[in-house]
Amino acid sequence: MKITNVEAIPVWGGARNFLFVVVDTDEGISGVGEAGITGRELAVAGAIEHFKPLLIGQDPMRTEHIWQWLFRGGFFPAQRIIASAIAAIDIALWDIKGKALNVPLHELFGGRVRDKVVCYPHNVGHEMEIAPLVESCLETKEAGWKFVRWGLPSGGEIQEPRPAVDAAIAQFAAVREALGDEIEICFDIHTRLDLPDALRLCRAVEPFRPFFIEDPLRSENPDSFKTLRSRTAVPLAAGEHFSSKWEFRQLIEEEWIDYARIDLCIAGGFTEARKIAGWCETHYISLALHNPLGPISAAACLQLNLATPNFAVQEQPRATGTVLTDVVPVQPEWRDGYLWPSALPGLGVEFDREAAKAHPFQMTDLPQLRRADGSFTNW
Repeated sequence: MKITNVEAIPVWGGARNFLFVVVDTDEGISGVGEAGITGRELAVAGAIEHFKPLLIGQDPMRTEHIWQWLFRGGFFPAQRIIASAIAAIDIALWDIKGKALNVPLHELFGGRVRDKVVCYPHNVGHEMEIAPLVESCLETKEAGWKFVRWGLPSGGEIQEPRPAVDAAIAQFAAVREALGDEIEICFDIHTRLDLPDALRLCRAVEPFRPFFIEDPLRSENPDSFKTLRSRTAVPLAAGEHFSSKWEFRQLIEEEWIDYARIDLCIAGGFTEARKIAGWCETHYISLALHNPLGPISAAACLQLNLATPNFAVQEQPRATGTVLTDVVPVQPEWRDGYLWPSALPGLGVEFDREAAKAHPFQMTDLPQLRRADGSFTNW
């Protein structure tokens, strides 16, 4: 079997863009993948286009060899943009492999170690108000979700640390009181705070028993986690910004996090993510895969989580089967807060290339936040 074509397809999903890649072979088997780096889809598509002539004629079953070649073949080690392109290609190659062997991918990863994969949704709650957040959390609980999740609130486009932390603490108290103890709480600081404010928030919410606090600090200098880790008891999650095992190395080896937020569509696809997962297992760190993307990413996360013993929870912004249903008419089943396996080969999805092209890319950008004095801050 040989690769005959590689096609990047950016798709407008109604509120944001998604980037899919389709790899074709001379035996009529095609695989589909999805790339991360939201807001920079055209840059990733350019990298995929650059890889295309290198991939045509290659054996798609040699996933490890192709990964090493793409990651290291440009002399400069791949990071984020290039790694996201590699991730999409790698996921598509594994999809081909599963289809060629007529088995779901989790069978190739060692078989199921669980019967279903618990997920958490995205709740409304990025503003300072309490009531809309509590209402959103109650709605998802009623729908069957076992988790709720929201992020550090802001006042419109203004993000001031002290009032944001105060509002978040009040939200924690209200949500825990409304939901009781049986629903887990995930909270995303989203790299918006520096150490003193992140520490104040983490310590203040300890009584509300969060499942984890995500990205309490910026990712550029992981060494800062050593100070935070020793001064708070809340579980910490990080890693969605990282594009390889080497970037995860310090957080894993020093055991500064409790949950690894691997993004399959940034961190090199299945080939790299499975290595990171095994490394995490040796340090009793569980996976909480970062999945803010589309149905191909959701299916890929499901396949990995089904076969990974140190799994905790999968990010799933919304139930599957609610977005891009014409582009991906067959998606994983979401029911009662879980994604469920199917017997379909590969990723277990169907992808309609022509339907995807009917939703052309639209130039857009991510939200922006600033301090009250006008200076830039992380969204």
